[in-house]
Amino acid sequence: MYLTTSRTHRRLFQLSLLSASCLTAFQSYAAIDCAPLSDWDNQTVYTGGQKVRHLDYAYQANYWTQGDAPDANSGQWSQWKELGACLADTNQPPSVDLTSPKTSDSIQVDQTVVIAATANDSDGSVEKVVFSVDGQPIGEDKTYPYSINWLAVAGNHNITAIAHDNRGAQSIVSSVDIKVSTTQPGNEPPTVDLMLSANSVDLGDTVTFTSNAADKDGRVEKVEFYVSGELVGAATNAPYAIDYRTSSKGVLPVIAKATDDKGASSSSSAVLLEVRDAPSVASCRPDGLYQTEGVNVPYCSIYDENGREKMGADHPRRVIGYFTSWRSEDDEQTSYLVKDIPWQHLTHINYAFVSIGSDGKMNIGDVNDPNNPAVGKTWSDVDIDPSLGFKGHFGALATYKQRHNVKTLISVGGWAETGGHFDKNGNRVADGGFYTMTTNADGSINHAGIETFATSAVEMMRKYNFDGLDIDYEYPTSMAGAGNPDDKDFMEPRRRYLWASYQELMKVLRNKLDKASAQDGIHYMLTIAAPSSGYLLRGMESFDVTKYLDYVNIMTYDLHGAWNDHVGHNAALYDTGKDSELIQWNVYKTAAYGGIGYLNTDWAYHYFRGSMPAGRINIGVPYYTRGWQNVSGGTDGLWGRAALPDQTQCPPGTGEGEKNNCGHGAVGIDNMWHDKDANGNEMGAGSNPMWHAKNLENQIWGTYSSAYGLDPVNDPSDRLTGNYTRHYDSVAVAPWLWNNEKKVFLSTEDKASVNLKADYVIDKEIGGIMFWELAGDYNCYLLDSQGLRSQIDESEQACLSGRGEYHMGSTMTKTIYDKFKSATPYGNKLSTTPIASQALDINVTVTGFKVGDQNYPINPKITFTNNSNQALPGGTEFQFDIPVSTPDNAKDQSGAGLSVISSGHTRPNNVGGLDGTMHRVSFTLPSWKTLPVGGSYELDMVYYLPISGPANYSVKVNGVDYAFKFEHPNLPIASSSSKQQQSEQ
Repeated sequence: MYLTTSRTHRRLFQLSLLSASCLTAFQSYAAIDCAPLSDWDNQTVYTGGQKVRHLDYAYQANYWTQGDAPDANSGQWSQWKELGACLADTNQPPSVDLTSPKTSDSIQVDQTVVIAATANDSDGSVEKVVFSVDGQPIGEDKTYPYSINWLAVAGNHNITAIAHDNRGAQSIVSSVDIKVSTTQPGNEPPTVDLMLSANSVDLGDTVTFTSNAADKDGRVEKVEFYVSGELVGAATNAPYAIDYRTSSKGVLPVIAKATDDKGASSSSSAVLLEVRDAPSVASCRPDGLYQTEGVNVPYCSIYDENGREKMGADHPRRVIGYFTSWRSEDDEQTSYLVKDIPWQHLTHINYAFVSIGSDGKMNIGDVNDPNNPAVGKTWSDVDIDPSLGFKGHFGALATYKQRHNVKTLISVGGWAETGGHFDKNGNRVADGGFYTMTTNADGSINHAGIETFATSAVEMMRKYNFDGLDIDYEYPTSMAGAGNPDDKDFMEPRRRYLWASYQELMKVLRNKLDKASAQDGIHYMLTIAAPSSGYLLRGMESFDVTKYLDYVNIMTYDLHGAWNDHVGHNAALYDTGKDSELIQWNVYKTAAYGGIGYLNTDWAYHYFRGSMPAGRINIGVPYYTRGWQNVSGGTDGLWGRAALPDQTQCPPGTGEGEKNNCGHGAVGIDNMWHDKDANGNEMGAGSNPMWHAKNLENQIWGTYSSAYGLDPVNDPSDRLTGNYTRHYDSVAVAPWLWNNEKKVFLSTEDKASVNLKADYVIDKEIGGIMFWELAGDYNCYLLDSQGLRSQIDESEQACLSGRGEYHMGSTMTKTIYDKFKSATPYGNKLSTTPIASQALDINVTVTGFKVGDQNYPINPKITFTNNSNQALPGGTEFQFDIPVSTPDNAKDQSGAGLSVISSGHTRPNNVGGLDGTMHRVSFTLPSWKTLPVGGSYELDMVYYLPISGPANYSVKVNGVDYAFKFEHPNLPIASSSSKQQQSEQ
């Protein structure tokens, strides 16, 4: 758990029993006159000595504080000191008189009526006047003259006004009865309702107004939208919707007015929109997110005052789906278009993929080609707003996302396009992609290439109405053989230099996005798809680019596959202690590893938790299978082996290494979503969408089979033979299918497993779930008399009884949404412990990582540079956190005595998950060693499994704890005098 309101200020001494009892004896206070005191505000910074009123008590700040409620943080060593209860007083209620309208007024339907009142308070001030119609509040006014506009609705109405004063007292109700007449005989007016995308927003936010309008005896001519009685926009075509950017605060009534083709009109009931003061930019910036120096980034445009992303009331956690560009044909068996996306269940969509062209810029092909799927193509049943100026998937995404309040991002790269791109004929051009764009042949950073690419990326994002960039670079690691083997000539010579170039790429992208955000008034996002394998992450140093990212999507899948012969789960949530690949490499029995298995989602999450709040992390879920054939051993195939019979025929990039065999990947009907090699031959991988796997499980021959090239007459591997039995590993939270006749193992995902993974996300306060890909999800469809898919059968009984089949759908996505919609807010703090109240300017760099297999044990140099205005004496203690992705045996080789002082995980394994979040480590400057102003101290650290971070640094000087300025720039900087005074206490 993270702590938000309770902080502890440690002292070097404890109170004796006598002194403690004396304190208790004197804790009775005289009543306080609180009239001169202002109410405590959680956004205001208070310093020592300032007094406030809170819950009818007076408090005095002991030292700097912000956001710490006095009632929960008072005491001798806490942020606040309680002064006593406020004097009881008699607060006279205010008075109010409704002056308009009058009962005698002649009012017609849809007339704008000014509702006005006068109000006074004899012993204070009027805070606001609330106006209601028929008992329903329609708005309020906080300034004199008190009034509000109301769009009249036919019928008899009671209008009221109530005044509220600055002490919370209310006036007696002032009311008037009126009648609103209609003058539209002979023509039945249209019906109209109103929905808001959000009912409570910050000033400057955009809200979508949507109306369903219909006319029984004609047609709807237009729907107009009114805020506080003022026309703010209109729509002439269904769906009737506009985007409204709030420009005034308060509780504002919103009404939709529909007019038909004969002039008759009617109005919806008022829906109240609360518009709050916009929070400060500093409070909206997510904890730990880098801000480009000198740029005023509008974080509050997408983040709330607690630094959490604003995604709608039913989306406290992210649901992110990848939408692929290549399923764009007209065949309903194979296509997946923007209209097919379950928009109501999602928060973000990543468009996959845009590549890097031969010119080093973002590449989507010929933008003037009318068949270009990104910006040129159209589909008869896919809406595209003609005013956009572009079509294709980009136009459709821009159109639909406005209706559903969903963010869209451009994803760049992917497995096939990290090191190349596809030409107009669909042929892959291997010209270096990310590798050459970021890194010159001599290993130096390609600054010009990064500049060209980043500029074009931001331009494309803005031009096509995307909300950010998602970088899917596979992979900038120093570990040999990682990545697409077709890119070997580019990646292997640059291997040891790739991470330094990646750091620069991320920084430049963040800088350019921040500047564009400031210009456009909306924060643009930067995210990545990150690997989850401990092997790959070992070659990515301490993953110190997380500070540039709004969030990271961890690809917590592809943990086992036919690149080797270890038959295991594609996306296990937890380690089981039985992973045959880890057993082969003696991971479980090597003491330095602490029994920790690192091929699972839980380990990967904890790795990234070392440098990011839980809410800036999303775990990945695969909507596809991986599998092997001719499996021997194991339990129903699980943890068996399946080596390709002829190891001289291994596909490139597989079976490499002393102990590795390439796997015998499943083919044919067990590999429907397969890739092809350079010669056009099927590559065995057991890759299928989950809807096809569900059909295999239920012995259903899909009507789509021929569309995917299955030919059971001429190819025996395409035939549906044997039974596919579902099994479930309850420790790993991972299902699989086992065909005993064929000895085929398919690692799967389904509704049951994603339900438990969603529980995990909620429990760990993780930001959400990302999945690859939308077209892999399933629904059960009833087959009609012609054998064609008809309506969805949510019970799935049709598919279980032979009357239906599975195909593309949204069952797993809806399961995730249903679990998340009432979840608590995600974790928004990096630290799991209280933060000191002051900071020192001490800089930290982590360098000196060895590359590739030489990076074991992991032995970086952590350099602490004293940029404060005072030397740090010998005996000064430094502390910081490292994640539990590494065991609690960290040490140093520099004589500083680094040790783990608080362990987050102590069990001799991580079966069923790691226990805590962080280990706290400490070292002390030698007594003879003073760290002067401007001086540096180098810690030679050693640990054994990869981490991101470290983080949450603190230093104890003369017994007083201080945070580090670079992590907490908003904390006050301790002065030399304050440090001296505190050391003498």
